Amino acid sequence: MMSERGRPPPSASGAEPQLRVAAVSKSFRGLMAVAEASLEVAQGEIVALIGPNGAGKTTLFNLMAGTLAPDTGSIRFNGCELAGLRPDQVCALGIGRTFQIVKPFADMSVLENAMVGGFRGTPDADLAQVRAQRALQALGMWGLRHWPAASLTLPDRKRLEVARALATEPQLLLLDEVMAGLRPTETDVMVRAFRKLNAEQGVTILLIEHVMRAVMALAGRVYVLHHGEIIAAGTPDEVTRDPKVLESYLGSEAVA
Repeated sequence: MMSERGRPPPSASGAEPQLRVAAVSKSFRGLMAVAEASLEVAQGEIVALIGPNGAGKTTLFNLMAGTLAPDTGSIRFNGCELAGLRPDQVCALGIGRTFQIVKPFADMSVLENAMVGGFRGTPDADLAQVRAQRALQALGMWGLRHWPAASLTLPDRKRLEVARALATEPQLLLLDEVMAGLRPTETDVMVRAFRKLNAEQGVTILLIEHVMRAVMALAGRVYVLHHGEIIAAGTPDEVTRDPKVLESYLGSEAVA
């Protein structure tokens, strides 16, 4: 199922969203990192989560992925409550995620790195390799499969991070700033790959991203997080013209 830019949020159409985050909060030693944040993502959508550094975006991803447990609120995926599950249990339900700081296994090949994700739920090395091959081919990296990960450029390390998550065969892919530090042409390559994944494999995508070039090209809807709170939601055009978003994050040059 391919996402549709500008489609209404799932609740507006009456459909049950694939992912529903409802009034989730998380604090650390009294500091509120996420404050009653709510968002919804329908199956087949591409949705972006944006906001300034320190807004709580990665913390929210960690709550979805099981790395952290919320203090309050609910996180449901395909009707299953995720709060309290371990990361491997969340992954087994169909959620794959990347990390901001890419750390491939430097002494292993590109294929072996991707196979780490391919072993999700199975000890079968042949199956893990098939999953890894599919992921690397989807991202245009199959030709690099024998290269040591240590030899990769930053753009290729970013792609390998995505491939490892994709090899888990997720229904929902959480992408945490995978285009940060890339040149515009490199960003465009990633954008095309994600569009293809979404269109041909039906992978739902929720991405944290500062690169507005990518957000505008990919996302049908955008949520804006600031000081742990969702302060705006809508289409990319709507969000980039919201006075609250301009003041807290984008700045007036964003719509120039």
